[in-house]
Amino acid sequence: MPDTLATITAQDALLAIMVAVSASDENLRTSELVAIQRIVNHLPVFAGYDPDRFAQVSGVVFDLLEEEDGLDAFFGLIQDALPEKLFETAYALACDVAAADGTLYEQELQFLQEIRDELAIDRLHAAAIERGARARHMTV
Repeated sequence: MPDTLATITAQDALLAIMVAVSASDENLRTSELVAIQRIVNHLPVFAGYDPDRFAQVSGVVFDLLEEEDGLDAFFGLIQDALPEKLFETAYALACDVAAADGTLYEQELQFLQEIRDELAIDRLHAAAIERGARARHMTV
């Protein structure tokens, strides 16, 4: 793990999940970055979060995703920092970011599957979370 973030908070872990989903298809879209910013600015789970950590957390995510075993290290970091009660929150935020541009790309779908597996999100709960994200991001 890069030593720029020796310890990360649960909020950092949630942000890292969102950044990783956005980066999973190797194309960080403006709509996804805007969604991340909106989530960080408005959700209670991010109350008091220092927005200056965004660049630092993002850098760690990008570094890890470029390493050979980086995905394992990434999920280890997430699981160490995130209390189990926030696992479904993390998955919901990941789904919202993936859906923000109106299209779910294959790499994003695969990464969401990895998140479900790594955080042991029950399939029925995952389906409900995914359905909610889809409903929130529908267009007319």
